[in-house]
Amino acid sequence: MTAIRAITDRYVHGTRLRLRRVHFGDGRREFKLTQKIPVRRPGAVQGLITNTYLSPAEYDVLAALPAAVLCKTRFAVPPLGVDVFEGRLRGLVLAEAEFGTDEEARSFAPPGECVAEVTHDVRFTGGRLVRASRDELLRWLAEYGIRPEG
Repeated sequence: MTAIRAITDRYVHGTRLRLRRVHFGDGRREFKLTQKIPVRRPGAVQGLITNTYLSPAEYDVLAALPAAVLCKTRFAVPPLGVDVFEGRLRGLVLAEAEFGTDEEARSFAPPGECVAEVTHDVRFTGGRLVRASRDELLRWLAEYGIRPEG
């Protein structure tokens, strides 16, 4: 069975902080504050990530900060998390693999169904996508030979 989560990310203006609310298919909710710091190393290598798990009340306090909001549904299809975006990013689907070690990440081969590999393209990170216009996204996709229908 595929696990499904509804995710709302709030990228706090002027920071490297992301406030996340997750609604799981079984009714559970999760709230966390994340800071992501990229590392400058070649290959598909994870940056430094710090997560702080929050209570609903703590989340509500931080959610009052000005932020850009990104909404998506994540489908767990191991080893991938497949994100289906909403709003002005509607139609965009990205898959992300997570690994326990850098070596596992370097040896991963994407499934044949993947249309484009965007791992090294920072424009396809949540922090950039949340601020992208629909026209910008369409231009970025065109660089990969992707022209959405309609």
